[in-house]
Amino acid sequence: MIKVTNISKTYKNKPVLRNISFHIDEAGVYGFKGRNGSGKTLLFKALLGLITVNEGEIEVNGENIGYDVSFPRETGFLIEYPSFLSNHTGFKNLEILASIKNTCTNEDISCILKEVGLDASNKDKVKKYSLGMKQRLGLAQSLLENPSILIWDEPTNALDEAGVEFLQRKIIDLKNKGKTILISSHDSDFLRAVCQKVFVLDNGQVVDNFIVEDRL
Repeated sequence: MIKVTNISKTYKNKPVLRNISFHIDEAGVYGFKGRNGSGKTLLFKALLGLITVNEGEIEVNGENIGYDVSFPRETGFLIEYPSFLSNHTGFKNLEILASIKNTCTNEDISCILKEVGLDASNKDKVKKYSLGMKQRLGLAQSLLENPSILIWDEPTNALDEAGVEFLQRKIIDLKNKGKTILISSHDSDFLRAVCQKVFVLDNGQVVDNFIVEDRL
């Protein structure tokens, strides 16, 4: 499903990812824990083909990223704070994105917005959205086209306590539907609540990994 083999990345002559290897071969929820600057976001960008690595290989569903395909198929993502067309509604933003591949109907978009706690009939432009609403819209964007793999970088950003609880329920629901979800966070409690396995990053390296049940 996802196989990362000895990847390294250098930026401005500084190693930012160092010989990272791991594999994920079954559906579920996988956490990537580390402080700011540990390499979580760069790793996720590499998995998505948004940056190229200097060494190593990344395979997603049997396809080598950067060789067989530029970007992984059937993958939705949320990287850092999402950006949108601020003078359009949330619905219109998703409608524009969906029109690129023409795979989602307006009814699908309305259902996805409802799934993340947003109202499809809301006429407010995105520039009036709170940070939490923008984060939910980013989550909705990642769910377009019903991807089998989700890669979410710090998905709890800007969410209040109720929003985090909602997100936990949503992740469990997606897991039960057979999705594979990769989540980065510095919040150990959140990762333990939703993940079956956690990888720990520090200074661009995977320094530990553990099955969550073994450390409860």
